[in-house]
Amino acid sequence: MLRLNKIIGLSPSIKALRELIKLLGPSDSTVLIVGESGTGKELVANALHECSGRAAGPFVPVNCGAIPKDLLESELFGHKRGSFTGAISDRKGRFQLADKGTLFLDEIGDMSMDLQVKLLRVLQERTVDPVGSIGSIPIDVRVIAATHQNIEALIDEGRFRKDLYYRLNIMPIEVEPLAERAEDIPLLIEHFSRQQAKALQAPISISPESMRLLLAYDWPGNVRELSNLVDRYTALYAQQEVDLHKVPASMVPSGLRKLMQGQESQNRTLGEDEISRRVARKLDHVVTHLVGTPARNAKGIDIPSRDSSIDEIQRVINLAQGGPDFPDEGVELKQHLLEIEQRLIKEALSKAQGNVSKTARLLSLRRTTLIEKINKYGMQ
Repeated sequence: MLRLNKIIGLSPSIKALRELIKLLGPSDSTVLIVGESGTGKELVANALHECSGRAAGPFVPVNCGAIPKDLLESELFGHKRGSFTGAISDRKGRFQLADKGTLFLDEIGDMSMDLQVKLLRVLQERTVDPVGSIGSIPIDVRVIAATHQNIEALIDEGRFRKDLYYRLNIMPIEVEPLAERAEDIPLLIEHFSRQQAKALQAPISISPESMRLLLAYDWPGNVRELSNLVDRYTALYAQQEVDLHKVPASMVPSGLRKLMQGQESQNRTLGEDEISRRVARKLDHVVTHLVGTPARNAKGIDIPSRDSSIDEIQRVINLAQGGPDFPDEGVELKQHLLEIEQRLIKEALSKAQGNVSKTARLLSLRRTTLIEKINKYGMQ
């Protein structure tokens, strides 16, 4: 379970991923791992191998996008001496090298269509035909494939075989991007800091303000980018606390620099996001005030015992909805509060372009709480 312990995080998605690996590991079924680049798909594949009955056998990775198309067939299936120029001896392919173990085909979406046909036959027949060979060689290999691409979109574009997709996608696993599990960032920073610190040296730490910036950052390079950043700052600021505002601009990712500039701008003027958060906090205050007041009006609606609270409610409703003055006939307070909450969530989702983690941060909510509210209101 060594590799399983290297999948760092306490977020619900990472906990579920570790449980899924333990469940699928003992199976010999083919697995397709999908996720953005840098999310740790090879780490997941290695963990599946080590949780399987093939752990004593080899784990052989192949990056299908890094090997030229003309050489990939020989790399995968092997070749016979004299089968092409430069083939001065017989050579085993990766399938044969992975016998009794696991073959990891990374970036399977980059494989050419002609090789896809040959791979499909290998998966069906469990034999390989080395280039230049006149006979087939049986293999005993578990195949795990991975891609950062949308395979179904590639199928629609005619760049990936549908039958191969169904052959690979027996056991699908999706690895979430780092931005969707921001709660894991402090643990990952601590892990990489300890890993990259030199012997007898203390790991670096991150200042509280800088940690807030890192939690808000989108991490387009995912865990790989985070690891590289910790490596960079370990070299620059060994055993020190890192303050991003004191780091040379060239050593800060461009997206993180923009975030820092935006923060400085917000320090000078109240931003739109802060207004939304203040409205949300004010609504919470009003709802809390109403809980302890059992008085009801003629319509059976809970009302506070003090007239000043009605003025407060009116002000908040007007602020959140931008509506007219308080109507003479009154309002359905609970329904208005629900509508205000829905509107704020919709506006925050729109501003965050549908990113749930960003939306939760805009509304000062836990991600799981926000998801419950989105499901409750039937939002997409």
